[in-house]
Amino acid sequence: MLKILALFLTLLPSFKAVAGPACPVCMVTVGASLYLAEKSGLDECVIGVWSGALLAIFGYFLIRYFNKMKWNYKGRDFSLMALSVGSIGLLYLGDLPYNPVIIGFLYIDAFLLSNILGALVFILGINFYAWMKEKNGGHAHFPFEKVVIPVLFTGLLSLLFYFYPLCECTTDLPTSNGKIQEIPVLEN
Repeated sequence: MLKILALFLTLLPSFKAVAGPACPVCMVTVGASLYLAEKSGLDECVIGVWSGALLAIFGYFLIRYFNKMKWNYKGRDFSLMALSVGSIGLLYLGDLPYNPVIIGFLYIDAFLLSNILGALVFILGINFYAWMKEKNGGHAHFPFEKVVIPVLFTGLLSLLFYFYPLCECTTDLPTSNGKIQEIPVLEN
């Protein structure tokens, strides 16, 4: 992940600044949050929220590319976004086992569900920002509001999953003697 972020930061000056639903600043912010969540040893549900948001940004860039190439077909935006968010299996292939559990009425892996919810909440934040901007006469209320609102929505969801995890997942935390100790995140 760090190599991808370094490559992106190297290529950042060559990108043209555009005002789209997801910008390079959002991408770097969400990518850095994902990296920090992974390195902090947080629950996989919290990591899933940030990876879903990052994949939603990739989906927006894919839609923008299809617009530029004038490739249009019915259901294009939904299918491209679903393809982008659905590619989570390629990111963590071999790192995480697929363990479906019953969450509410769904039988789904907690990481996959948090990934989908993270993407949806990020998209909701982008749409909420657009609504707020429209109500304010086409102007943002403060600088970088376009980045802050979706990242804030995603951060609130990850905070919710931090305190109320989707499942009884475990996390590995280092102890004072340097050994890894597995402790349960949620106990009933």
